[in-house]
Amino acid sequence: MPLHPQAQAMIEAYSPDPELDYAQLDAARLRGSFAIPEPAAPPREDVGTQTLHAPGATGPIPLRLYRPFAKEGEAYALPITVYLHGGGFVLGDLDTTDGLCRSLAARARTLVVSVDYRLAPEAPFPAGLDDAYDALAWVAHHAAELGGDGERIAVAGDSSGGNFAAALAQRARDDGPRLRHQLLLYPALDAACTHASYREFAHGYFLSAPMMQWYWRQYLADADPADPRASPLRAPDLRGLPPATVFSAEYDVLRDEAEAYAQALIAAGVAVGSKRWDGQIHGFLLQQGRVDAADTAIEEAAAALRAAFA
Repeated sequence: MPLHPQAQAMIEAYSPDPELDYAQLDAARLRGSFAIPEPAAPPREDVGTQTLHAPGATGPIPLRLYRPFAKEGEAYALPITVYLHGGGFVLGDLDTTDGLCRSLAARARTLVVSVDYRLAPEAPFPAGLDDAYDALAWVAHHAAELGGDGERIAVAGDSSGGNFAAALAQRARDDGPRLRHQLLLYPALDAACTHASYREFAHGYFLSAPMMQWYWRQYLADADPADPRASPLRAPDLRGLPPATVFSAEYDVLRDEAEAYAQALIAAGVAVGSKRWDGQIHGFLLQQGRVDAADTAIEEAAAALRAAFA
């Protein structure tokens, strides 16, 4: 499918400075020259928020709890979705996915706990992932206090947050807590950066191949890129993982690894709903009110969570 005009408009308005030299770039320069575009839609008013903290290895981990306002007759404990924002392991915070988390909470009728994990390169692998796991474990332990159901927990994330969600699902299979679902939105799953989509969409589609490769260098530092905790696609055994929903974008360097992971999960006997969003680019789900497909995709993601929690 041709690139959607709304995706083209996003590329023209929000692409990083083409003069950035990723061979010499440092994180401070990128953070100063590029911001993740905010959605055009105003935040939902049918979801309340609360600031929380989970204990972490180096101090409290900030969390934002999203609670959909109760509907008439809705008296039971709500399921819980632990959400990890994207940003290439280097950018992003709780505000980055605020609109997305609000929509998931309202549409999936789930508590959403968004995690403000440590960022690279100041805190390289596996610091952010460890924060994510500590937050997940804390949420599971305190589910009842949050008004949630500890037997119905999912993990979710977009881009590098999708990497964390997939890695958490693999770790939780062995160490707990038990998860109902993993929602992976155009996830980064293989640090090798060798899939065909890296060549096909290397430049001109918002997230470039040099930019993604730079993100991986900041995150991994001296770590092994084949470590499954960093590259969940490289895990030798995917059996027993929770059911998954995997979204990819047609014009995205990460497209092929997301789709390869979906196929690997299926081959391992995991139930998977996989969808390529034709005509779209990396990050489109954050553009509610600006990209029509974002609203449709969020509704489908919410439906997948509702089915998993039913």
